[in-house]
Amino acid sequence: MQVRQVDVAIIGTGTSGMGAYRTAKAEGASVLLIEAAHYGTTCARVGCMPSKLLIAAAEAAHAVEKAPKFGVEATLNHIDGKAVMARVKAERDRFVGFVLETVEEFDAEDKIKGYARFVSDGVLEIGDHTRVEAKSVVIATGSSPAIPPIFGDVPTRLIVNDDVFDWDDLPGSVALFGPGVIGLEIGQALHRLGVEIKLFGRGGLVGPLSDPDILAYTAKAFADEFYLNADANVTEITEVEDGVNITYCCLDGSTRTQKFDYVIAATGRTPNVKGLGLENTTLPLDERGVPVSDLYTAQVADKPVFIAGDAANHRPLLHEAADEGRIAGKNAAKFPDVRAGKRTSALGVVFTDPQIATIGERFSDLKEGCFATGEVSFEGQGRSRTMLMNKGLMHVYAEHGTGKLLGAEIFGPRAEHLAHLLAWCHQMDMTISQILEMPFYHPVVEEGLRTALRDLNSKLHIGPVPAPHCIDCGPGA
Repeated sequence: MQVRQVDVAIIGTGTSGMGAYRTAKAEGASVLLIEAAHYGTTCARVGCMPSKLLIAAAEAAHAVEKAPKFGVEATLNHIDGKAVMARVKAERDRFVGFVLETVEEFDAEDKIKGYARFVSDGVLEIGDHTRVEAKSVVIATGSSPAIPPIFGDVPTRLIVNDDVFDWDDLPGSVALFGPGVIGLEIGQALHRLGVEIKLFGRGGLVGPLSDPDILAYTAKAFADEFYLNADANVTEITEVEDGVNITYCCLDGSTRTQKFDYVIAATGRTPNVKGLGLENTTLPLDERGVPVSDLYTAQVADKPVFIAGDAANHRPLLHEAADEGRIAGKNAAKFPDVRAGKRTSALGVVFTDPQIATIGERFSDLKEGCFATGEVSFEGQGRSRTMLMNKGLMHVYAEHGTGKLLGAEIFGPRAEHLAHLLAWCHQMDMTISQILEMPFYHPVVEEGLRTALRDLNSKLHIGPVPAPHCIDCGPGA
């Protein structure tokens, strides 16, 4: 067994691993990048990008269906599932190719293939061929779909959301479990592409929402479009010939057994830490066996070990993984001189229609009595109505006394853009009054944000009571 001595060993070559590698190299450290499987990020292979390709196809189909409401006569005659999936896979492979090109540019001597396992805090064994002695280690192993025991009787017809993007054709029917971010995006997209969908959840949760009013509005809006039971009672799941039988309690209280082509488990993701030999280390672990790390330094306790990205499970999003990778890489290279890194304001977007977004502190994070809520309904919002996208509700939260923006939860048209504006304001510690001093063009969806901010400022007793029943009628309103 050969022995390699390096300053920093990085396990995993996803978004956080590559970020850690670049940063550690920039600090002048010798680095070894370890990959057990294939190069390429979760986002490019099975996450952000292929899902958006499927959503784009669904949006095209939905636009044809909605066209007659504008007086434009159009008919959706046929959806070619094979063509849809061919484009999804072709473009997915193109995105993956870009990632592979990046990894190819890394120094060959800095890369090694094989499964890494801790022997001690700073010593790793790669398969049966290499022993790595590192001054510090970065765990950037990503995550995998979680599959609950309820699916034990579905050996061949159960798939996870990752598998959807390997389909050659669209199925006729799918039972989808988990109305979280992934489940909602895939479920609505498949429905709009002609697949019969039933989406089952537990506990009444929908996406990342925690505000009761936004949650209730969102759940009803989706349920009006396709079958969604966010607190379903599913009593039996059994694989049969050519499908899966699912017995569940219907929304009207009756019991039904229905056959589906496939079951998709979109029931969360689990950090990839099993098999790393963590039992051979002195690292503190949580109840799931994941090393306990600091959000701002990525360090595990006071050890020469850092963890970043989905493996850390702080904020499992690509831009957060990139930030955590950079923080982990810098601190690993400079260990034991560990410093807190800059974290951006929390920002999450769900690419449904309407979109869902959370910014800063969610409703569930806020302390009762210390904040006020500004509201806008997009049902009467001017630009939204012109585009027949007038469905949605937004709540913006601010601190009593200071008027400082705390966060927001949104279900509405083009929420991805509203969310970015609010996230930037949140990161700059702006007050609601300061945000209202910014320009708002007319007519735009962003005027709906202004309506919510005006409502919020009046509830903070900082600004005047907004003009009633004004549908974004102009800057002077």
